[in-house]
Amino acid sequence: MTVQPPQREEAPGRIPVGLSSASVWPQPARAAFEMAADLGFDGVEVMVWADAVSQDVSALHRLSEQHGVPILAIHAPCLLITQRVWSSEPEERLRRSVVVASELGAQTVVVHPPFRWQRRYAERFGELVSELEETSGISIAVENMFPLRPPSTLNRLRGGKSSGLSAFKPSPDPTEVGYRNYTLDLSHAAAAHVDAIELLKRMKDGLAHVHLADGTGAPRDEHLVPGQGNQPCAEVCEALAADGYQGAVVLEINTRKARNPQQRAALLSEALLFARLHLEPLRAG
Repeated sequence: MTVQPPQREEAPGRIPVGLSSASVWPQPARAAFEMAADLGFDGVEVMVWADAVSQDVSALHRLSEQHGVPILAIHAPCLLITQRVWSSEPEERLRRSVVVASELGAQTVVVHPPFRWQRRYAERFGELVSELEETSGISIAVENMFPLRPPSTLNRLRGGKSSGLSAFKPSPDPTEVGYRNYTLDLSHAAAAHVDAIELLKRMKDGLAHVHLADGTGAPRDEHLVPGQGNQPCAEVCEALAADGYQGAVVLEINTRKARNPQQRAALLSEALLFARLHLEPLRAG
């Protein structure tokens, strides 16, 4: 049964800013709904992982209703630590994610490119994504990822692409294959040493979802508060506002070092303020 998600009042043309449940880790999904409501986020993206609530449609619906916070997106269980969530088969995990999104009124499913060792899944991934989008009406937004090994110093100095070893087939950059819908993740772009503005241009009209976070170019996924790294977070937000972007911007930042709920709330508030400031459409005069 498909449910009608809670609706929040939004100004015309305003880009919704959501909170990823990954941003409150190691707290459970429940905490994401509580903090999203308290801090004034426009919705939640649910990262499906080991937390039982993140896998439970009924529980997620209750949380959404209780806190008056719509579910904007479902992040399919794609991480190495979620390879057994729902099913050992990656195709079934993606199919289940689409069903859950539909039942919860979410418009988007975020998914990573296939791992190299998922051969059968990788071979028909593009076909599967197209099939599920056609039959469900849900946007399956393939996310840019990053190599597992750091690029060489020489390669960085020459300004070339990352020479790291990719775990993804055929590439951590989904624009090299071409899909109808994409998720742009700025922290991943930083780790991959990819120009986020150029990646944004390659995604063009296919950009359906954004994970807003910062990075320094270190060979790991940092997910810093926007403004704390060297990524063009403000420029990307301003370009989205200027171009009439129709998707959501979801803050997916790392708060695991927060010592208490107050520190976590402060980090999330800072990130939300940054997003709202730079997503505000520029007005003449």
